[in-house]
Amino acid sequence: MALLFKSDIDRGDSWRRVLLELEPGLDLREWPEIGDPNDIEYALVWKPPQGELKTYPNLKAIFSLGAGIDHLASDPELPKDVPVVRMVEPGLTAGMTEFVIMSVLYHHRFMLDYAAQARAHQWREIDQVPAWERRVGIMGLGVLGGDAAEALVGLRFDVAGWSGSPKNLPGVTSFHGADGFLPFLNRSDILVCLLPLTPETEGILDASAFAALPSGAALINAARGGHVVEADLLAALDSGALGAATLDVFDTEPLPQGHPFWAHPRVRVTPHVAAITYGDTTAREIALNIKRFRAGAPMSGLVDRRRHY
Repeated sequence: MALLFKSDIDRGDSWRRVLLELEPGLDLREWPEIGDPNDIEYALVWKPPQGELKTYPNLKAIFSLGAGIDHLASDPELPKDVPVVRMVEPGLTAGMTEFVIMSVLYHHRFMLDYAAQARAHQWREIDQVPAWERRVGIMGLGVLGGDAAEALVGLRFDVAGWSGSPKNLPGVTSFHGADGFLPFLNRSDILVCLLPLTPETEGILDASAFAALPSGAALINAARGGHVVEADLLAALDSGALGAATLDVFDTEPLPQGHPFWAHPRVRVTPHVAAITYGDTTAREIALNIKRFRAGAPMSGLVDRRRHY
């Protein structure tokens, strides 16, 4: 049983150690040193070259190293009859929730403004509202969005969520579908995007979406850069219609030198670190999913290829 490992994340030693502890007979091969392609039964990948995965005739399952599979779905030659599994594991979920809480509190407590004041040696208090008067909207109420919403409810924020289908989460006002999008935006003082990137959600945060938000709202995007029309976001920030943005993901990564986001006074940039795949916990989930697959049991995170998640 051979597993191909391909990633631009330098954690190969951690993956190898844990996988071999749990599956001692596993033949772990790190791309591009693959040996005989016929041996590869499983692929654990992040951003593999397009067309690469079709070259393994005995491939049984493809595991994404991230919560999203857009890096796979964009490959027109991705094998159609091989199941694709997105990463669902406690470490990644906890990391995303930490990032969302940190970012929501950052904007809720006007930290961007206080940082600017500190640079200018200004001592001025900004009027604060309690958490229960701050309306947070989360786009996407799956594993990541649901966990973040639960944590924000625990911090007493007024939380709403928007998703493709109806959801019922304690303490969360739920909106769904095209009809629910505008009223959801209208009540989101801080908007958090945790959607999967699909043909339906690409460019969903555009000029019309920003115009529907309350004046001065803040945006947090920890999903994919393709959700945001960058020119529209810059225009909304420059006009003051949007008050601030925390951006962890971008159309082009790394974010190019000279990009307006780097120096924009109302933008906080982080380098796609909102949720990190930890070697130990993620390798354990991969090993468990391989065991489930071999036993004919359902795998955690199995992707519906029609929905792209």
